[in-house]
Amino acid sequence: MHSTARRFGSALAIALTSLCAGAARAYDVNEQLAVNLLLAGAGQCQEVTGDGDDQNGCRGAVPVQPEIFFNPTKQDQFFVKFGFAAGNGLNPISPFALTPWAADLEADVKDINGRDRSYLLEAWYAHTFRFGDANAVQVTGGIIDPAFYVNENAYANNEYTQFMNEAFVNSRTAFIPAYDVGGALVWKIHRLTLSGLGMNVGENDDGNNYNWFGVEADYNLQTPWGEGNYRVMYAGTSRAFLAPAPGLDPEPNPALDPALDLDSAEAPDPTDQEHLSGVLLSFDQEFGKIVGAFLRLGWEQQDALVDYQADYAGGFDFKGAGWGRENDNIGIGYAYLEGGNGELARTNAVEGYYRLACNDTLALTADVQYMKDKYRTGDVVDGWVFSLRAVAEF
Repeated sequence: MHSTARRFGSALAIALTSLCAGAARAYDVNEQLAVNLLLAGAGQCQEVTGDGDDQNGCRGAVPVQPEIFFNPTKQDQFFVKFGFAAGNGLNPISPFALTPWAADLEADVKDINGRDRSYLLEAWYAHTFRFGDANAVQVTGGIIDPAFYVNENAYANNEYTQFMNEAFVNSRTAFIPAYDVGGALVWKIHRLTLSGLGMNVGENDDGNNYNWFGVEADYNLQTPWGEGNYRVMYAGTSRAFLAPAPGLDPEPNPALDPALDLDSAEAPDPTDQEHLSGVLLSFDQEFGKIVGAFLRLGWEQQDALVDYQADYAGGFDFKGAGWGRENDNIGIGYAYLEGGNGELARTNAVEGYYRLACNDTLALTADVQYMKDKYRTGDVVDGWVFSLRAVAEF
Protein backbone atom coordinates (compact mmCIF):
# COMPACT_ATOMS: atom_id res chain seq x y z
CA MET A 1 0.00 0.00 0.00
CA HIS A 2 1.44 3.39 -0.93
CA SER A 3 2.20 6.09 1.66
CA THR A 4 -1.13 7.91 1.32
CA ALA A 5 -3.03 4.70 1.98
CA ARG A 6 -0.77 3.92 4.97
CA ARG A 7 -1.43 7.34 6.52
CA PHE A 8 -5.14 7.02 5.80
CA GLY A 9 -5.11 3.50 7.22
CA SER A 10 -3.44 4.67 10.44
CA ALA A 11 -6.06 7.35 10.90
CA LEU A 12 -8.77 4.77 10.22
CA ALA A 13 -7.34 2.38 12.83
CA ILE A 14 -7.33 5.11 15.48
CA ALA A 15 -10.88 6.15 14.62
CA LEU A 16 -12.22 2.59 14.62
CA THR A 17 -10.50 1.74 17.89
CA SER A 18 -12.12 4.70 19.60
CA LEU A 19 -15.49 3.76 18.13
CA CYS A 20 -15.35 0.21 19.46
CA ALA A 21 -16.24 1.38 22.95
CA GLY A 22 -18.72 4.02 21.85
CA ALA A 23 -22.33 4.15 20.85
CA ALA A 24 -23.64 4.57 17.32
CA ARG A 25 -24.52 8.09 16.18
CA ALA A 26 -26.20 9.13 12.94
CA TYR A 27 -26.25 12.87 12.39
CA ASP A 28 -29.71 14.23 11.67
CA VAL A 29 -29.40 17.96 11.09
CA ASN A 30 -33.18 18.37 11.25
CA GLU A 31 -36.32 16.51 10.17
CA GLN A 32 -35.51 17.09 6.50
CA LEU A 33 -31.72 16.79 6.38
CA ALA A 34 -29.50 13.85 7.39
CA VAL A 35 -25.82 13.04 6.84
CA ASN A 36 -24.48 9.47 6.87
CA LEU A 37 -20.89 8.25 6.64
CA LEU A 38 -19.34 4.89 5.76
CA LEU A 39 -15.70 4.48 6.79
CA ALA A 40 -14.04 1.20 5.81
CA GLY A 41 -10.62 -0.37 5.62
CA ALA A 42 -9.36 -3.78 4.58
CA GLY A 43 -6.09 -5.62 4.27
CA GLN A 44 -5.86 -8.61 1.91
CA CYS A 45 -3.14 -11.18 1.28
CA GLN A 46 -3.08 -13.64 -1.62
CA GLU A 47 -1.32 -16.96 -2.09
CA VAL A 48 -1.53 -17.98 -5.77
CA THR A 49 -0.28 -20.96 -7.74
CA GLY A 50 0.10 -20.99 -11.52
CA ASP A 51 0.20 -17.70 -13.42
CA GLY A 52 0.33 -14.72 -11.08
CA ASP A 53 2.23 -16.40 -8.25
CA ASP A 54 4.81 -13.62 -8.55
CA GLN A 55 2.12 -11.26 -7.23
CA ASN A 56 1.80 -13.03 -3.89
CA GLY A 57 1.73 -10.56 -1.05
CA CYS A 58 -0.53 -8.16 0.80
CA ARG A 59 -2.29 -4.92 -0.08
CA GLY A 60 -4.81 -2.63 1.59
CA ALA A 61 -7.41 -0.01 0.81
CA VAL A 62 -9.51 2.54 2.69
CA PRO A 63 -12.79 3.74 1.12
CA VAL A 64 -14.84 6.56 2.65
CA GLN A 65 -18.39 7.37 1.51
CA PRO A 66 -20.37 10.33 2.90
CA GLU A 67 -24.07 10.58 2.01
CA ILE A 68 -26.52 13.47 2.25
CA PHE A 69 -30.30 13.01 2.34
CA PHE A 70 -32.68 15.95 1.98
CA ASN A 71 -36.43 15.36 2.21
CA PRO A 72 -38.29 18.64 1.66
CA THR A 73 -41.61 16.75 1.77
CA LYS A 74 -42.72 13.19 2.51
CA GLN A 75 -42.96 12.58 -1.25
CA ASP A 76 -39.66 14.15 -2.35
CA GLN A 77 -36.05 13.24 -1.72
CA PHE A 78 -32.68 14.56 -2.87
CA PHE A 79 -29.66 12.32 -2.40
CA VAL A 80 -25.92 12.89 -2.91
CA LYS A 81 -23.20 10.32 -2.33
CA PHE A 82 -19.45 10.85 -2.58
CA GLY A 83 -16.71 8.26 -2.72
CA PHE A 84 -13.09 8.73 -1.67
CA ALA A 85 -10.47 6.03 -1.28
CA ALA A 86 -6.79 5.43 -0.64
CA GLY A 87 -5.33 2.32 -2.21
CA ASN A 88 -6.76 -0.36 -4.48
CA GLY A 89 -6.10 -3.48 -2.43
CA LEU A 90 -5.30 -6.61 -4.41
CA ASN A 91 -7.62 -5.70 -7.29
CA PRO A 92 -4.93 -4.33 -9.69
CA ILE A 93 -2.51 -7.22 -9.15
CA SER A 94 -4.92 -10.11 -8.72
CA PRO A 95 -4.49 -12.76 -11.46
CA PHE A 96 -8.07 -13.95 -10.94
CA ALA A 97 -10.98 -13.09 -13.22
CA LEU A 98 -13.13 -12.18 -10.21
CA THR A 99 -12.39 -9.11 -8.10
CA PRO A 100 -11.30 -9.97 -4.51
CA TRP A 101 -13.01 -6.87 -3.06
CA ALA A 102 -15.87 -5.40 -5.06
CA ALA A 103 -15.71 -2.03 -3.27
CA ASP A 104 -15.31 1.45 -4.76
CA LEU A 105 -11.56 1.83 -4.34
CA GLU A 106 -9.13 4.53 -5.46
CA ALA A 107 -9.15 3.69 -9.17
CA ASP A 108 -12.95 3.32 -9.17
CA VAL A 109 -13.77 6.80 -7.84
CA LYS A 110 -11.62 8.69 -10.38
CA ASP A 111 -12.68 9.51 -13.96
CA ILE A 112 -15.86 7.50 -13.42
CA ASN A 113 -17.02 5.79 -16.65
CA GLY A 114 -14.68 8.07 -18.63
CA ARG A 115 -16.82 11.10 -17.77
CA ASP A 116 -13.92 13.12 -16.35
CA ARG A 117 -15.90 13.13 -13.10
CA SER A 118 -14.33 11.97 -9.84
CA TYR A 119 -15.60 11.32 -6.31
CA LEU A 120 -19.27 12.15 -7.03
CA LEU A 121 -20.93 8.73 -7.13
CA GLU A 122 -24.64 9.54 -6.98
CA ALA A 123 -26.79 12.67 -7.21
CA TRP A 124 -30.50 12.16 -7.83
CA TYR A 125 -34.00 13.40 -7.10
CA ALA A 126 -36.93 11.06 -6.41
CA HIS A 127 -40.65 11.71 -6.16
CA THR A 128 -43.16 9.21 -4.79
CA PHE A 129 -46.77 9.02 -5.96
CA ARG A 130 -48.97 7.25 -3.40
CA PHE A 131 -52.24 5.60 -4.37
CA GLY A 132 -53.01 4.00 -1.02
CA ASP A 133 -51.27 2.34 1.91
CA ALA A 134 -49.84 -0.46 -0.25
CA ASN A 135 -49.62 1.09 -3.70
CA ALA A 136 -46.91 3.60 -4.61
CA VAL A 137 -44.78 4.59 -7.59
CA GLN A 138 -41.37 6.25 -7.19
CA VAL A 139 -39.67 8.04 -10.09
CA THR A 140 -35.95 8.82 -9.80
CA GLY A 141 -33.61 10.73 -12.10
CA GLY A 142 -29.98 11.84 -12.01
CA ILE A 143 -26.68 10.04 -11.44
CA ILE A 144 -27.82 6.67 -10.13
CA ASP A 145 -26.57 3.23 -9.09
CA PRO A 146 -28.80 0.50 -10.61
CA ALA A 147 -27.57 -2.09 -8.07
CA PHE A 148 -29.69 -0.23 -5.49
CA TYR A 149 -32.82 -1.26 -7.41
CA VAL A 150 -32.15 -4.61 -9.09
CA ASN A 151 -30.32 -7.90 -8.45
CA GLU A 152 -30.57 -7.34 -4.70
CA ASN A 153 -30.23 -10.09 -2.15
CA ALA A 154 -30.66 -10.12 1.63
CA TYR A 155 -27.49 -12.16 2.22
CA ALA A 156 -25.21 -11.44 -0.74
CA ASN A 157 -25.37 -7.86 -1.94
CA ASN A 158 -23.09 -5.66 0.20
CA GLU A 159 -19.31 -5.66 -0.15
CA TYR A 160 -18.91 -3.74 3.13
CA THR A 161 -21.06 -5.84 5.46
CA GLN A 162 -21.32 -9.23 3.71
CA PHE A 163 -19.15 -11.06 1.15
CA MET A 164 -16.20 -9.26 -0.45
CA ASN A 165 -15.79 -11.20 -3.72
CA GLU A 166 -17.75 -9.77 -6.63
CA ALA A 167 -19.36 -13.16 -7.33
CA PHE A 168 -21.39 -12.75 -4.13
CA VAL A 169 -22.21 -9.04 -4.46
CA ASN A 170 -23.90 -8.87 -7.87
CA SER A 171 -24.10 -11.51 -10.57
CA ARG A 172 -21.20 -11.21 -13.01
CA THR A 173 -23.63 -11.95 -15.85
CA ALA A 174 -25.77 -8.94 -14.83
CA PHE A 175 -23.15 -6.52 -16.24
CA ILE A 176 -24.72 -3.78 -14.06
CA PRO A 177 -23.01 -0.39 -14.54
CA ALA A 178 -22.82 2.22 -11.79
CA TYR A 179 -22.75 5.93 -11.15
CA ASP A 180 -23.97 7.46 -14.39
CA VAL A 181 -26.90 9.41 -15.79
CA GLY A 182 -30.20 7.59 -15.83
CA GLY A 183 -33.62 7.09 -14.36
CA ALA A 184 -35.59 4.51 -12.40
CA LEU A 185 -39.27 3.77 -11.99
CA VAL A 186 -40.29 1.55 -9.08
CA TRP A 187 -43.92 0.46 -8.56
CA LYS A 188 -44.68 -1.26 -5.26
CA ILE A 189 -48.04 -3.04 -5.00
CA HIS A 190 -48.47 -4.85 -1.69
CA ARG A 191 -45.69 -7.49 -1.74
CA LEU A 192 -44.83 -7.10 -5.43
CA THR A 193 -42.22 -4.61 -6.63
CA LEU A 194 -41.72 -3.85 -10.33
CA SER A 195 -38.59 -1.90 -11.32
CA GLY A 196 -37.46 -0.44 -14.62
CA LEU A 197 -34.19 1.43 -15.21
CA GLY A 198 -32.34 3.09 -18.06
CA MET A 199 -28.85 4.61 -18.18
CA ASN A 200 -26.38 6.16 -20.55
CA VAL A 201 -22.86 5.09 -19.58
CA GLY A 202 -19.83 7.18 -20.54
CA GLU A 203 -17.71 4.30 -21.75
CA ASN A 204 -17.14 0.58 -21.33
CA ASP A 205 -13.84 -1.30 -21.24
CA ASP A 206 -13.70 -0.98 -25.05
CA GLY A 207 -13.93 2.83 -24.77
CA ASN A 208 -17.46 3.02 -26.22
CA ASN A 209 -20.44 4.97 -24.94
CA TYR A 210 -23.52 2.78 -24.49
CA ASN A 211 -27.07 2.58 -23.15
CA TRP A 212 -28.09 0.08 -20.48
CA PHE A 213 -31.53 -0.99 -19.31
CA GLY A 214 -32.88 -3.42 -16.74
CA VAL A 215 -36.31 -4.59 -15.59
CA GLU A 216 -37.10 -6.72 -12.54
CA ALA A 217 -40.06 -8.24 -10.72
CA ASP A 218 -39.54 -8.83 -6.99
CA TYR A 219 -42.03 -10.69 -4.79
CA ASN A 220 -41.77 -10.64 -0.99
CA LEU A 221 -43.10 -13.89 0.46
CA GLN A 222 -44.06 -14.54 4.08
CA THR A 223 -43.80 -18.24 4.96
CA PRO A 224 -43.98 -20.27 8.20
CA TRP A 225 -40.14 -20.37 8.05
CA GLY A 226 -39.74 -16.62 7.67
CA GLU A 227 -39.41 -13.92 5.03
CA GLY A 228 -38.26 -14.61 1.49
CA ASN A 229 -37.64 -12.56 -1.66
CA TYR A 230 -37.91 -13.96 -5.18
CA ARG A 231 -36.73 -11.92 -8.17
CA VAL A 232 -36.45 -12.26 -11.93
CA MET A 233 -34.48 -9.69 -13.95
CA TYR A 234 -33.69 -8.99 -17.59
CA ALA A 235 -30.94 -6.58 -18.66
CA GLY A 236 -29.54 -5.41 -21.98
CA THR A 237 -27.35 -2.82 -23.68
CA SER A 238 -26.96 -1.07 -27.00
CA ARG A 239 -24.41 -2.35 -29.55
CA ALA A 240 -21.14 -1.08 -28.11
CA PHE A 241 -19.20 -4.18 -27.04
CA LEU A 242 -16.44 -6.02 -28.84
CA ALA A 243 -17.65 -9.01 -30.87
CA PRO A 244 -15.91 -12.42 -30.56
CA ALA A 245 -12.79 -12.96 -32.61
CA PRO A 246 -13.38 -14.69 -35.96
CA GLY A 247 -12.38 -18.33 -35.79
CA LEU A 248 -13.75 -18.91 -32.30
CA ASP A 249 -16.90 -20.93 -31.71
CA PRO A 250 -19.52 -18.36 -30.56
CA GLU A 251 -20.93 -20.95 -28.15
CA PRO A 252 -17.96 -23.05 -26.99
CA ASN A 253 -18.32 -26.11 -24.84
CA PRO A 254 -17.76 -25.07 -21.20
CA ALA A 255 -15.60 -28.19 -20.77
CA LEU A 256 -12.02 -27.79 -21.90
CA ASP A 257 -11.97 -28.45 -25.65
CA PRO A 258 -8.59 -29.74 -26.85
CA ALA A 259 -9.60 -29.04 -30.47
CA LEU A 260 -10.09 -25.33 -29.78
CA ASP A 261 -7.08 -23.49 -31.17
CA LEU A 262 -7.05 -20.00 -29.69
CA ASP A 263 -3.74 -19.16 -31.31
CA SER A 264 -5.20 -19.55 -34.79
CA ALA A 265 -8.12 -17.23 -34.15
CA GLU A 266 -8.03 -13.81 -35.73
CA ALA A 267 -7.91 -10.67 -33.60
CA PRO A 268 -11.32 -9.13 -32.85
CA ASP A 269 -12.35 -6.28 -35.14
CA PRO A 270 -12.88 -3.18 -32.93
CA THR A 271 -15.51 -1.90 -35.38
CA ASP A 272 -17.54 -5.10 -35.05
CA GLN A 273 -19.76 -4.37 -32.05
CA GLU A 274 -22.58 -6.30 -30.39
CA HIS A 275 -24.96 -5.88 -27.50
CA LEU A 276 -25.15 -7.60 -24.11
CA SER A 277 -28.29 -9.23 -22.74
CA GLY A 278 -29.04 -11.62 -19.93
CA VAL A 279 -31.62 -13.11 -17.58
CA LEU A 280 -31.06 -13.36 -13.84
CA LEU A 281 -32.81 -14.93 -10.86
CA SER A 282 -32.07 -13.90 -7.28
CA PHE A 283 -33.64 -15.56 -4.23
CA ASP A 284 -33.18 -15.29 -0.48
CA GLN A 285 -35.15 -17.10 2.19
CA GLU A 286 -35.15 -17.30 5.98
CA PHE A 287 -35.34 -20.73 7.59
CA GLY A 288 -36.21 -19.85 11.15
CA LYS A 289 -34.50 -17.24 13.29
CA ILE A 290 -30.93 -18.44 12.74
CA VAL A 291 -30.43 -19.70 9.18
CA GLY A 292 -30.93 -17.95 5.86
CA ALA A 293 -30.07 -19.08 2.34
CA PHE A 294 -29.51 -17.33 -0.99
CA LEU A 295 -29.34 -18.41 -4.62
CA ARG A 296 -28.41 -16.45 -7.77
CA LEU A 297 -28.64 -17.81 -11.30
CA GLY A 298 -27.66 -15.86 -14.39
CA TRP A 299 -27.37 -16.53 -18.12
CA GLU A 300 -25.79 -14.15 -20.62
CA GLN A 301 -26.10 -14.11 -24.41
CA GLN A 302 -22.83 -14.47 -26.33
CA ASP A 303 -23.33 -12.05 -29.19
CA ALA A 304 -20.53 -9.93 -27.73
CA LEU A 305 -17.24 -11.15 -26.30
CA VAL A 306 -18.02 -12.20 -22.70
CA ASP A 307 -16.01 -13.89 -19.96
CA TYR A 308 -18.94 -15.94 -18.69
CA GLN A 309 -22.11 -17.32 -20.20
CA ALA A 310 -23.62 -18.56 -16.92
CA ASP A 311 -23.28 -17.74 -13.22
CA TYR A 312 -24.54 -20.01 -10.44
CA ALA A 313 -24.00 -18.83 -6.85
CA GLY A 314 -25.53 -19.74 -3.52
CA GLY A 315 -24.86 -20.05 0.14
CA PHE A 316 -25.98 -19.67 3.73
CA ASP A 317 -26.13 -17.03 6.43
CA PHE A 318 -26.05 -17.93 10.14
CA LYS A 319 -27.17 -15.32 12.66
CA GLY A 320 -25.16 -14.92 15.84
CA ALA A 321 -28.24 -15.36 18.03
CA GLY A 322 -27.51 -19.08 17.73
CA TRP A 323 -24.37 -18.67 19.87
CA GLY A 324 -25.31 -15.68 22.01
CA ARG A 325 -24.00 -12.93 19.69
CA GLU A 326 -27.22 -11.39 18.38
CA ASN A 327 -25.63 -8.99 15.87
CA ASP A 328 -22.84 -11.23 14.56
CA ASN A 329 -23.19 -13.49 11.54
CA ILE A 330 -21.38 -16.05 9.43
CA GLY A 331 -21.65 -16.19 5.64
CA ILE A 332 -20.64 -19.10 3.41
CA GLY A 333 -20.93 -18.99 -0.40
CA TYR A 334 -20.00 -21.00 -3.48
CA ALA A 335 -20.08 -19.81 -7.10
CA TYR A 336 -19.55 -21.66 -10.37
CA LEU A 337 -19.18 -19.51 -13.47
CA GLU A 338 -19.27 -21.15 -16.89
CA GLY A 339 -16.88 -19.67 -19.45
CA GLY A 340 -18.17 -17.59 -22.33
CA ASN A 341 -16.71 -17.18 -25.81
CA GLY A 342 -13.25 -16.06 -24.70
CA GLU A 343 -10.31 -17.85 -23.15
CA LEU A 344 -11.90 -18.69 -19.78
CA ALA A 345 -13.35 -22.19 -19.51
CA ARG A 346 -14.71 -21.94 -15.97
CA THR A 347 -14.26 -20.33 -12.57
CA ASN A 348 -14.94 -21.71 -9.11
CA ALA A 349 -15.11 -19.44 -6.08
CA VAL A 350 -15.68 -20.17 -2.40
CA GLU A 351 -15.89 -17.57 0.35
CA GLY A 352 -16.55 -17.63 4.07
CA TYR A 353 -16.56 -14.83 6.61
CA TYR A 354 -17.29 -14.08 10.25
CA ARG A 355 -18.61 -10.59 10.97
CA LEU A 356 -18.14 -9.43 14.57
CA ALA A 357 -20.41 -6.51 15.49
CA CYS A 358 -18.49 -4.39 17.99
CA ASN A 359 -21.50 -2.11 18.48
CA ASP A 360 -24.17 -0.47 16.34
CA THR A 361 -21.48 1.50 14.50
CA LEU A 362 -18.46 -0.75 14.02
CA ALA A 363 -18.06 -4.29 12.68
CA LEU A 364 -14.90 -6.33 12.07
CA THR A 365 -14.82 -9.14 9.52
CA ALA A 366 -12.41 -12.03 8.97
CA ASP A 367 -12.79 -13.34 5.41
CA VAL A 368 -11.31 -16.24 3.40
CA GLN A 369 -11.68 -16.78 -0.36
CA TYR A 370 -10.57 -19.56 -2.67
CA MET A 371 -10.68 -19.07 -6.45
CA LYS A 372 -9.76 -21.27 -9.38
CA ASP A 373 -9.75 -20.12 -13.01
CA LYS A 374 -9.34 -22.72 -15.76
CA TYR A 375 -8.51 -21.57 -19.30
CA ARG A 376 -9.16 -23.30 -22.59
CA THR A 377 -5.43 -23.37 -23.25
CA GLY A 378 -5.10 -25.68 -20.25
CA ASP A 379 -3.65 -23.05 -17.90
CA VAL A 380 -4.97 -23.00 -14.33
CA VAL A 381 -4.73 -20.19 -11.79
CA ASP A 382 -5.86 -20.95 -8.26
CA GLY A 383 -5.18 -19.69 -4.79
CA TRP A 384 -6.37 -18.13 -1.56
CA VAL A 385 -7.20 -14.59 -0.45
CA PHE A 386 -7.22 -13.80 3.27
CA SER A 387 -8.83 -10.55 4.40
CA LEU A 388 -9.47 -8.45 7.47
CA ARG A 389 -12.09 -5.73 7.09
CA ALA A 390 -13.30 -2.98 9.43
CA VAL A 391 -16.39 -0.91 8.65
CA ALA A 392 -17.95 1.91 10.64
CA GLU A 393 -21.32 3.30 9.59
CA PHE A 394 -22.75 6.49 11.05
